[in-house]
Amino acid sequence: MSELILRNRQRRCSLNLRLLRRITTKFLEAQLGKRSYEIGVCIVAASEMARINESFLQHTDSTDVITFPYTNPGGSDPLIGDIFVCIDDALRQARQFGTSWQSELLRYFVHGVLHLQGYDDLEPEARRVLKRQENRLLRRIRQQFPIETLGRTESARPATST
Repeated sequence: MSELILRNRQRRCSLNLRLLRRITTKFLEAQLGKRSYEIGVCIVAASEMARINESFLQHTDSTDVITFPYTNPGGSDPLIGDIFVCIDDALRQARQFGTSWQSELLRYFVHGVLHLQGYDDLEPEARRVLKRQENRLLRRIRQQFPIETLGRTESARPATST
């Protein structure tokens, strides 16, 4: 049995959680094949990510993604873990790299799943391998889904009159 839990704990961007669930579920089924999984994905603001980063990794400030594997990635089923994704970092890096925050958000999710599968990015060569895999998988997602419709920033919402 496989389970995906999505939590949106930020208010910076409006998210189409139904589409995000379809994308992430389809990705997990394709990426993991028949392997069962229990994965939680939590989308948070920079302040919450900084608290998580400080509490668990003893690093200051926010970061784009933090993954907590609860099983040995090379071990037996199921693959269990939590992935925390920072929306503020997605917005910032989207501007920096000339992409959309929706694409960055999915990149962080893919990155987290790769970590759950045992990919590492501590050494330069391992980082290159992970990044190539990440880019390949993100291209596949973009071919299958209209990722730009995942949402919009709250500041982009039209003003309403009363």
